[in-house]
Amino acid sequence: MGEKLTKKDVEKIEQEIEHRKLVVRQEAIAAVQEARAQGDLSENFEYYAAKKHKNQNESRIRYLENMLKHATIVSDDSEEDEVGMDDVVEVYFEEDDEVEKYKLVTSIRGNSMENRISIESPIGKALRGHHVGERVEVKVNDSYSYFLVIRSIEKTGAEDEGIRSF
Repeated sequence: MGEKLTKKDVEKIEQEIEHRKLVVRQEAIAAVQEARAQGDLSENFEYYAAKKHKNQNESRIRYLENMLKHATIVSDDSEEDEVGMDDVVEVYFEEDDEVEKYKLVTSIRGNSMENRISIESPIGKALRGHHVGERVEVKVNDSYSYFLVIRSIEKTGAEDEGIRSF
């Protein structure tokens, strides 16, 4: 089973693949040819840098195509009063007496430094489908869990969140 992606994620990935094939690939090939034309390849740093860039681009294309090949499409629809994909959720951590806001996203858009958490993470799994005022249990593993209270849900969109790198 592969990544869980929304239709919007699939569109973003397809756009990146197309851009990399039509634009970046051509630029990389031209850079390799230009560096090769400079002569002696044994000490030509520009040639090695151009080849590395070309290979990284091809690797990224393969990675994205493989991701699409094995992906599972998930719905980003949810009720107005229910925690769903791309919603910003304010939660109260009972154990720590703290309040945090998280945005639920697919794992390819997750970024814990920006409080974007995956629907596949323990918190994401616990919150999805619940409502304001509910107390949900976040199971970290078989021997540890904690509770959150959903304080508010803000409906947002996928915006221009990038797709993670390798």
